[in-house]
Amino acid sequence: MTLVAILSGAGISTDSGIPDYRGPQGLWRKDPEAEKLVTYDFYMADPAIRRRSWQMRRTSAAWGAEPNAAHRAVVALERSGTAVRVITQNVDGLHQLAGLSARKVVELHGTAREVVCTRCHARSAMADALARVEAGEADPPCTDCGGILKPATVMFGERLDPQVLAEAMAITKASQVFIAVGTTLQVQPAASLAGIAVEHGARLVVVNAEPTPYDDLAEETVREPIGTALPTLLEELSADRG
Repeated sequence: MTLVAILSGAGISTDSGIPDYRGPQGLWRKDPEAEKLVTYDFYMADPAIRRRSWQMRRTSAAWGAEPNAAHRAVVALERSGTAVRVITQNVDGLHQLAGLSARKVVELHGTAREVVCTRCHARSAMADALARVEAGEADPPCTDCGGILKPATVMFGERLDPQVLAEAMAITKASQVFIAVGTTLQVQPAASLAGIAVEHGARLVVVNAEPTPYDDLAEETVREPIGTALPTLLEELSADRG
């Protein structure tokens, strides 16, 4: 059976109201200081940055976000009988909310829907931590050991989980079709997966508003808006396999 691997980046979630990071209206371009809020060393060393980070999370657009047509199209492809695996750089959980089984989603950069203690590594729901912030705790500590809590995401300056990366690599090498959607393909090691897929014989398709470093390796590049382009592409793929 053909395995379709989909590498998704921030661009797939912009139609859900979650801003990307590096695009023209991206978070880092609008507020370079915001990058410090998700940089591990700054976060761990500075209580003021942690307090700002909690306020940013509290008002994040992600909490009210719903899956959009692109997320739903991935689920429709999977339900058509095609073997689909998603490797995502996103931390918003929208692929799972759209109906894709969690075991078919590899979250390279973790999830914003949980928090983890930096001392004892206990995990709990982000919603519970945010409720504590709402109740007046500016920088809520771990309830188990008193350690510093952070989102269960990979911050700048942190390594990806080796097991998660190994799973992503195995999926990439086994895929016959590799679709990179809504990602600039500039952040390593995620970006390198596109090249690895081609090396192992996969057909590479890039769906992104701006050019990427891997466009020359792609059989097809699509510049149209993701919310319409990806459903069309996946419908064609489903028909081809049908």
